[in-house]
Amino acid sequence: MIEIAEKEISLDRMIQRARRNEAGAVVSFLGTVRDDGIEGMEVEAFRDAALSELEAIRLEAMSRFSLTAAEVAHRTGSLAVGESIVAIVCSAAHREEAFSGCRYILEELKSRAPLWKKEISAEGGRWVEGHGR
Repeated sequence: MIEIAEKEISLDRMIQRARRNEAGAVVSFLGTVRDDGIEGMEVEAFRDAALSELEAIRLEAMSRFSLTAAEVAHRTGSLAVGESIVAIVCSAAHREEAFSGCRYILEELKSRAPLWKKEISAEGGRWVEGHGR
């Protein structure tokens, strides 16, 4: 499942969807807005292109790491410090595949998906450069 939305991410629901009887590992990653001197963040997406690219990344990870499931959710809109930005859940027969799949999805998402973050501070806003951009 791939999702891009303004609503809060339900990591519990993602984990439940990723559980499989043949999976001995379910790995999750939750990226949040950290307090590094900012007041919040604006996240924008070229929605259709981002959904397509995230699905391609998900399918690559499923094949490459023998995942039994992979879930990706990314937020857009105005986010406060502490709120979630992205969640990834991967399941596989073994933990190494689940961890590797989760890391792969995160790194590819950051370099390939048309998603942009603008940090908001008292001095104004600043677009955050992603990997490969």
